[in-house]
This record gives sequence, C-alpha cells and structure tokens, in this order.
Amino acid sequence: MRRRYCALRATRLTAPRAPPTVRRSYTPARYLEPRLRLRPILVIPLVLLVCAACARDPDVPAAEDASPAAATGSVTISAQEAGAAALSWQRPRVALDEEDGDEVAQARERAGEALDSGDLYEGEDAAIPLYLALLERDPEDGDARRGLNAARARLIALGDEALAQSGDDPDALRNAHRVAAVARDVWPQDKQTQAYLQRVDRADHLWELNRLAEADLAQDRLGESGDGALPKLREALELAPGQPRAMQNLAAVESALIRRAENAAASGDFDSAGQWLEHAAVLRPEIATVPDARERIARMRTLRIARLRDQGVAALAGEDGIAQARARLAELLSIAEPGDPAAVDLRERIDLAVHYGLFRPGQVFTDALGSGGRGPRMVVIPHGAFTMGAPANEPGSTDSERPQRNIRFDRGFAMAVTEVTVGEYRRFVNATGYQTRSARRGFSMVYDERSGNFVRRSNVDWRHDHIGALAADNTPVLHASAVDAAAYADWLSEQSGHRYRLPSEAEFEYALRAGTGTAFPWGDGREVPDGVGNLTGGNDRSPSGRQWSNAFPGYGDGYWGPAPVASFVANRWGVHDLAGNVSEWVADCWHDNYRRAPADATPWVNPGCRTHVIRGGSWASAPGQARSAWRTPAQRDTTNARLGFRVVRDL
Repeated sequence: MRRRYCALRATRLTAPRAPPTVRRSYTPARYLEPRLRLRPILVIPLVLLVCAACARDPDVPAAEDASPAAATGSVTISAQEAGAAALSWQRPRVALDEEDGDEVAQARERAGEALDSGDLYEGEDAAIPLYLALLERDPEDGDARRGLNAARARLIALGDEALAQSGDDPDALRNAHRVAAVARDVWPQDKQTQAYLQRVDRADHLWELNRLAEADLAQDRLGESGDGALPKLREALELAPGQPRAMQNLAAVESALIRRAENAAASGDFDSAGQWLEHAAVLRPEIATVPDARERIARMRTLRIARLRDQGVAALAGEDGIAQARARLAELLSIAEPGDPAAVDLRERIDLAVHYGLFRPGQVFTDALGSGGRGPRMVVIPHGAFTMGAPANEPGSTDSERPQRNIRFDRGFAMAVTEVTVGEYRRFVNATGYQTRSARRGFSMVYDERSGNFVRRSNVDWRHDHIGALAADNTPVLHASAVDAAAYADWLSEQSGHRYRLPSEAEFEYALRAGTGTAFPWGDGREVPDGVGNLTGGNDRSPSGRQWSNAFPGYGDGYWGPAPVASFVANRWGVHDLAGNVSEWVADCWHDNYRRAPADATPWVNPGCRTHVIRGGSWASAPGQARSAWRTPAQRDTTNARLGFRVVRDL
C-alpha cells in the first residue's frame, strides 16, 4: 500500500507536464544545475524526495508517470537545435503485479536480456525502466540494483562513445544528449553522471564554437586581429587539444589567410602578402603549408619583377618612354629586395636612355641608309663634364683658348670612329651628284714634295690625296670645305632618319681629351707614346728625305701625309685620330675667345658667318697644334691637304 501511494504520488506530480522545447545554453556545466533553467526537470528531484520518504531504500529511484502518454517513454529535442539541445527523458511506466512472482521473474529476465543487447532506455522492455520497476517493487532487490548499476555503466560508456564521435557528427551529439537526459533523470546526484554531464557540456561548447567559427569563415571573418573564427577555434582547442573539427577549421583559416596572401601578391602588394603569411605561419607551424606558400609567392614576386623590368625596357622605345619606364621601376622597387638585379638593370637602362637613348657608352654601330649600304661607324661618347680650353700657364696656348669653362654633357652623343673616308664621301656624291667647292673652282691646296710647301694645284678635289694623286678609299677625304662637310652630314640625316651634323668645338675637345686634363691627350710633355697617332715626328722622312723642322723629338709614325683611317690606336673612348692624321672642321663660327660662349656644348654659331673653327692636329701640324685645346680659324670655303672632317649623331 505504501508503494502504491508513492507511485500514485509520482503520477500526480509528473503527468500534467509535457516535454518542453529546450533551447541550448552554453554556460559551462549547465547540467549541474538543471533547476535554474529547465522547469520540467524539477519533477525529478521532487519525485525522488517523495519516494525516498516512502521507499525502504532511499537510494532506489522512484517510479514515474504511469499515464498513457508516459507509458512508452520519450526523449524530446527541439527541431531547431540540431544535435546540441538539452533533452528531457520521460521514463516508460512498467506495471508489475506485486503478488505475481512469475511476472516479476519475467521482468528480471527481460531486463537482463535488454542489458545484454544494449537496449537500455527506450520503451517498456528496456533495461533501465525494467530495473527501476523492480526496485520500486522491492528496494532490497539486490539483483535489480546490480543490473541497474551495470545499465548505468553501459549507458555512460554508450554516451562516451557518442561523445567521441560528436565533434562533427550531429547524430552522435544527439545520442550523447539522450544518454545525458536518461542519466540526469535516473542518477542526478551520481558523480559519474555529473562528470558525464560536464563532458556533454564541453562537447556542446565545442560544437557551438566550431559552428560559430564556420559561420565566421563563411563570411571571411578570419579573426586574425581578434574578432572572427580564430579566437573561437583557439578556445575550442584549449578545451580539447587536437580536436579534429577545430583543427580542420584552423586549417581552413590558414588556407584563407594564404589565399589572401596570394591575392595580394597577384595585385603586386607583397607587403600585405607577407603580413597574411605571418598570420598564417603561427597557426600550424609543424605543417609545411605556409613555407610552400612562401615559395609560391616568392616565385610570383620574381615573375612580377621580371615582367615589370621587361615592361620598363619596352616602354623606353615608345613615346614618353622614360617616364613610363620610371613608373615601372618605382613599382618594381616597391616589391624587390635591395640590389635586385632586375631593378639594377632597369635603372641602368633608364639612365642609358636618359643619356644615350637606346645605346650604351662605348657602343659602336652603323645606321642603314635609304639608298642602300650603311653609314659611317659611330661610337657612343659617354655623358659627363670637362674643363674646356687651356689654362694661362699652358705652353703654346693663346688667349683664343680662354677663358676656361666647365661644360657638362647631360646626354651622350655618337661620334664617327674615324674621319670620313674617300669611299664614304664617294657614295654621297654618287647618290646626289653633289659638286664640292674644290670641284667647282677646279683647284685645291696640296703638298709639294719638291719645295716642301703647300701649293695650289688645279684639278684637285675630294677624290685626291695630299699630293694631288687619286686617293685610296680608306684614307680621309681631303679638299672638302666646311660647306661640303655639312652637306654630307645633311645627306646622312636624310638617308638614316637620324640627325647627323658636324661636331661642336666642345664635343670635339671633350672626345679628344677623353677624360684627361693635360695639355696633350697623352700627357703634358712632348714625349709621345709609340703609335699614338700620325703626327709630325722627328723621325719622319718624306719620299725625298725631307724631315720636319719643328717636330716631336724621337717620334716617328711612318707616314708623310695622311694615313689610312684607324691606322693608330683609338683613345680610351674608341675614337681614332682626333689629335693627328688630318685637322677637322667643326660646326662653330670663329670667335677670338670663349667670352659669352654658350654655357652648354652647343655650337657657337652666328648667322651668315664665313669663318669657322678647325680643331685637332694633322700629319703636317706643329707639335703645339696637337694640344687638346688648340683651335684656329679658317674661311668656310677653305680646302687643302691637311683638312678633313668627321660627323657626330644625336642619340
């Protein structure tokens, strides 16, 4: 009668309550205080208290609702809380006739079979409801108590198996919650239950942390600066080091950071790419993912640097090419390491373009001519600065070579490697029918071997040598006036599409000095190195045995008259015969000195001037005329056996 009262009492307490929809909470150890959150769970402690007062053994759990709704038992979960909701379990009512021993024996047998088969709590024939019914009938039933304890151990083990799979399996987490609901209902104060509920709570928290992190990942909120997936994943891994789902999400964050780095690199922002990689590097340092990404981005950097270098080089040939190339260089320098070879190369090419166009100093080239063939061989003279003219104390100098002035060449120029030859001038005359001054007037000045003087001789023009004989094609063209020289330069310009002209005085002296500041190109004295040029040497002899009365002592070059071009060594800038062989026309008009001369290297020209400047010594010049600063005037129509010319070309 006492037992029936307890059962009825329990029925009255629990039957009116329906299983509620329970929302998930993430307060740690929330199962430890269910009465603070789940009002229906209050039933369980109250039932236990009532039954404890009625039953013979206070440790025996009380029977529960015997209403039809509770007869089959149920575990309730909200449809909105997939796998992580708190559950409640309503124990199935098992009716046993207290006086029917066979029914009790059968119930004990069914409970044992259910325990063996793992059917622990679902339905009237499950082990836990049966053992609870047996204990309600007889709290001293030792077999039922041992069976219930075994069921508890099996239930907790089953829950732990589910928890082990619950990291990324919502069904496993649901199963773990079902076990939690049963254990909490039957053994609420048991230490094993409390420990298990803590494990379930941790699994819930891990699930929620991963879920929120995955939502952040979907929105590209990685959390590298504190708000996003990373803080949640770090918390998850503190709770469960190495948890597979969290580690997988961490790998996804790492991949997203690497993807950001690669996108930044693709747009040329390698600083940002490096920062993204630094964020990624601390996530899984034991994995080679980030080092591999660094190699890929390094290759991207190398390819982009090479592409920018190529774009800069290509731009130099176009309109506004230098500005375009400098822009590419600036972009290249923003991503390249200091001293990067591609940056050095492009900078050098820009400098070369600024100073030399598409050429390099010392480069030798020829231009194609429209009528066929090639123009004269040209060498690129380096840009720079020098002091033009002679100091007051230079022996043999005159006031016409002063005052000295500093000239700067911001841009290089090309100068003919040699004087213009007879053969080169012949192509011009044949192509144009041009008549030189000496050809029109029918004479020029030649050297007379018998008298040792220069005399006028008829029928001598550009085709003849220093004595009036037909000249070899590889010798300097003589008997050409300043006007004849300029006409040849104009023809080259027309044929090549580039500007050819006579050199200015400054250009001639700059190339002649080739970086020296001495009186002569080879030094300050009259001791001439062997093979330096075709000069008046004390050892020179004419065909009849004449020798120079004013010559460089001890020097001989083997020629009495002009030598074939390039017979002597070139100077350090690759130009032959500037100080000897033949004197040469330049573009400047004659002025008595350099006062009020142009501050740059342009020719000093007066409109209509008839007196031009001659520069450089010749095969028949006095030693003082081989000085670097020497200059002399001549009428522009002058022609003779000591005077030729060479051209320069703008770059």
